[in-house]
Amino acid sequence: MKSDNPMINVTTLVTRCLSPLLLTVITSSLAFSVTAHAESMYIKKSNDGQILLTNRSEPSGNFNKFTKTVKVTHYKKSKMYDGSGDSYGSSSASSSGSRNSYDSYIRASAQRHGVDPGLIKAMMHSESAFNPNARSPVGAQGLMQLMPATARRFKVSNPWNPADNIEGSAKYIAWLMKRFNNNVEFAVAGYNAGEGNVDKYNGIPPFKETRNYVKNVMSRYHSLYKNDSGLSGSTMNASNQIANPSLSSGLQNVSYGTSSNSNSASYANSAYDALR
Repeated sequence: MKSDNPMINVTTLVTRCLSPLLLTVITSSLAFSVTAHAESMYIKKSNDGQILLTNRSEPSGNFNKFTKTVKVTHYKKSKMYDGSGDSYGSSSASSSGSRNSYDSYIRASAQRHGVDPGLIKAMMHSESAFNPNARSPVGAQGLMQLMPATARRFKVSNPWNPADNIEGSAKYIAWLMKRFNNNVEFAVAGYNAGEGNVDKYNGIPPFKETRNYVKNVMSRYHSLYKNDSGLSGSTMNASNQIANPSLSSGLQNVSYGTSSNSNSASYANSAYDALR
């Protein structure tokens, strides 16, 4: 989950004294992650040899000294959402060996809080790729990347415990669904960017990372988890199960331009993991 403060600049990652070979390895490692968050990736260099990896052709803030472009890699735009209003395209199944390990927790929490288990799993896939030890550079923790403040808010005593983390995440999703009158896209956007930003913009905020996040979650829900047999055990049919959700939230016909508020926690997390 994104930081409670969407203004935190986490779209860029600076490393020092990287060799050309290491840069090639890093670029290759990031390729699959970057496609969901940026159309291009730039490798820039300062006069003193520092290297900057960014999705902006002209980095702002404290990165103005990076004036030499070393390499630019362009990626195709995401095809996950085609703008038709009732189709989110398709997604690839997670390659994680633990992708089904938490289904029993998902089912139990979904039933307790009236949340669609398929939605929980789609969000978990997008948040942590089913890694219970995932930690983002901004402090999000565990399977569904709860920020510490959110964990406290929903009484999660140990965010590194999968059962506790999933329970708290389900509580938050249920709260968001109620807050936004069962508008699924608004709830998913609120989970990523904070409900305050959904209120502020009266819909999905114009943050590129948040809009991509909503598209990714909805694509994974419809193509992977809506009819997941592992989630159909003893769960109820959630009253808010998603079926051709309304797109009045403004996803259609939108140009996803980069702004100062579109800082991508997910992109930075991918880069961080590749460099660890």
